[in-house]
Amino acid sequence: MIFKITYQAKILIILSIFGWTGACQNEKNEAIDKIEDQRYAIAIHGGAGTILKKNMTPEREKDYREALETALTIGEDILKKGGTALDAVEKTIHYLEDNPLFNAGKGAVFNHSGENELDASIMRGSDQNAGAVGGLSTVKHPISAAIAVMDHSDHVLLTGNGAEQFAKEQGIETVDPSYFYTESRWKSLQRVIAEENGAELSESDDPNDKKHGTVGCVALDTHGDIVAGTSTGGMTNKKYNRFGDVPIIGAGTYAHNATVGVSCTGHGEYFIRYAVAHDVHARMLYLGESVQEASNYVVNTTLLKNGGSGGLIAVDKKGRVSMPFNSAGMYRAYAVPTKRYVGIYKDE
Repeated sequence: MIFKITYQAKILIILSIFGWTGACQNEKNEAIDKIEDQRYAIAIHGGAGTILKKNMTPEREKDYREALETALTIGEDILKKGGTALDAVEKTIHYLEDNPLFNAGKGAVFNHSGENELDASIMRGSDQNAGAVGGLSTVKHPISAAIAVMDHSDHVLLTGNGAEQFAKEQGIETVDPSYFYTESRWKSLQRVIAEENGAELSESDDPNDKKHGTVGCVALDTHGDIVAGTSTGGMTNKKYNRFGDVPIIGAGTYAHNATVGVSCTGHGEYFIRYAVAHDVHARMLYLGESVQEASNYVVNTTLLKNGGSGGLIAVDKKGRVSMPFNSAGMYRAYAVPTKRYVGIYKDE
């Protein structure tokens, strides 16, 4: 009996040390409220990459910050009223998909053929059910198609024509492909193709040409459920019907009520290779790491040492938020009952 008590005491001490270490690691990581549990929490991102203040006009920066604030409010208002994390994630991502500032839905980038190919995924932490779609060109809100796959099919991932047929059968709103056209994204494609053919881009060119554009949302509701969702137009000038990490559950999106919800943004091939979203969950589950420790290690050690760039948002079961990234910037925001935050650059 004496040995048992001593052993338990040692375990408590070790866990306490782990918690303290996570609180001290990476001061730039927006981890919040490490002691008290949050009643609800929501985090969003709008892409990561070469996002530098010197390349951003004050007007455009204001537009991004206002868009992040608006998206955050949409989701938080649902959670405040006792709504579900799934509803908060879907409605928040709807707004981001409708906003041409972001590479998803209406603001999606063009592939090499001058077409839009949209991907999305969703995962529910209560039962690990998930849904994903890839290569859509007529579905207005890909995140809703992903939810339909999760809730109304026996599958996880549907792509191309089959995914679009399924979405129509489920009553998901469709549009003509021309709906997704935006002049700025079209010009981005032309610049990237020109660079591919040997032209040099000047600093006056759009700094978002090379950003890894994705939108995502993770929410913890008042019922204790975590949901994570991600939506994207992929990479500018992508070829051969390429998929990145977004529609791959465990790479770009993951959720488990016992640990964390994660949505990623960055160079998707690296997020696939290292199962980034699931790895955050696994480190928390098997190593006992905090959300800050786990997410920081995956982004700033695993990815970085292997050449992968980008970031992620994570919300754990207690409403603690972590948003690490190893690129120059990441459009990001979170809200909990005690705090709201919006950021773009690395030094804020």
